[in-house]
Amino acid sequence: MEPTDEPFDLAGCVARVGQRDQAAARELVGHLYPLVIRIVRSHLPRRVAEEDLIQEIFLKMFTRLEQYQGSVPFTHWVSRIAVTTCIDQLRAQKRRPEFRWADLSESEAEVLDNVLSDERADTPGDALAARELVHRLLDELKPSDRLVLQLLDLEQKTVAEISRLTGWNQTLVKVRAFRARRKLQKLFLELQTREKS
Repeated sequence: MEPTDEPFDLAGCVARVGQRDQAAARELVGHLYPLVIRIVRSHLPRRVAEEDLIQEIFLKMFTRLEQYQGSVPFTHWVSRIAVTTCIDQLRAQKRRPEFRWADLSESEAEVLDNVLSDERADTPGDALAARELVHRLLDELKPSDRLVLQLLDLEQKTVAEISRLTGWNQTLVKVRAFRARRKLQKLFLELQTREKS
């Protein structure tokens, strides 16, 4: 297919998909793929293949297409399906009962040790290990807590943007973020205490 200068007719494409037009379905997936892959990569649960999750999101989109009423932009509707699917996958994973120092890689343990002893991490490897450590600690949180911190603190989204993506009202977003930060701090302190004992 040759690229054109015409803007993508999303509404027309969705209407054609509703009439079982296979070419329109492929066009719609092609148009929405960058949005969905970005959401999946920022919320990908461990041990879940990226492409499997993307396929599940598009399957849900197509099977629920009749439910789309047009009250929100179609891309917001698809974003909500993607975020909800990621949350569902996170919930489906069994959480380990305790996060231990021994679970850390050598570089992650060194970064944490530097933080605890107030030393600074200077090398790019330390920064990567610190990032991995943050993600390991985030994985210990409930899916909704992890999601709100990722969106707010790691992706720098506004409370209003998070509200649109998740369907939570803005007050709930703020309360969840506050509680999630407290839980994350508690996890960190528990890890520190277990190391000292």
